[in-house]
Amino acid sequence: MAYDFRIDIDDTYVDYVKFGKGKKNLIIIPGLGESLKTTHGTGRILSKMYKCFKKDYTVYVFSRRYRLKENFTTEDMAEDIIELMNKLNIEKASIAGVSQGGMIAQYIAINHPDKVDKLILVVTLSKQNEIVKERISKWLDYANNKDYKNIFIDTMENSYQEKKLKKYRKLYKVLIKISEPKTLTRFKIEANACLSHNAYSKLKLIKSPTLVIGGEKDQIVGVNASKEIHEKIKNSELYIYEDYGHGVYEEAKDFNKRIVEFLNKE
Repeated sequence: MAYDFRIDIDDTYVDYVKFGKGKKNLIIIPGLGESLKTTHGTGRILSKMYKCFKKDYTVYVFSRRYRLKENFTTEDMAEDIIELMNKLNIEKASIAGVSQGGMIAQYIAINHPDKVDKLILVVTLSKQNEIVKERISKWLDYANNKDYKNIFIDTMENSYQEKKLKKYRKLYKVLIKISEPKTLTRFKIEANACLSHNAYSKLKLIKSPTLVIGGEKDQIVGVNASKEIHEKIKNSELYIYEDYGHGVYEEAKDFNKRIVEFLNKE
């Protein structure tokens, strides 16, 4: 079974999904797409997507707080995760962060090493580069013009393989209509948090065993971002998918299996 929950934090709330019955905890932090739709109502889908973790782990997938403050940073978002862990009596967990989720996960491991068992950083970065600045600045321009259509299309076209895009392009019109949020306020705050993220000099403080996964064809953060993280975290492994880009976590058939193998290592 899958469960959708909501928990209060300050004057707002956080949506999250919880499933699995394992004794160990796994926290998954999604990327920037969370700003357009929180986890609310996605429990069944997520539990199926991550069913390989159910036996050994109790899995939590956390959204960001619903009402984000202006200039909220990835480090602020990390502190929210720690507060949620404390509220839910999660003493320690393995943390898996995708894209912006990986930026947040870095600060959890840097500032709260005692709360992290193992760390998985997927298609993410630790400091700015020209690829991500160009891409997110473009999205922010669209957002300021209330142009969700082009945010959606640009994200799709720069995340996935041509094989997948051929199937989805004919559905763009419908997908845009059913996924468009009422406002792009959260998106703009989270996008700016991506642009201001810089944990590079502090990565050496991360002591948890870490798996870094990148995509050679990543057109959103670039493959070198993953290599930089690996070079700075001593106790880390790096795996680059040569044929995939930013959407590797959805497209690579062995993606979840690779994470399971890493988590099971002594």
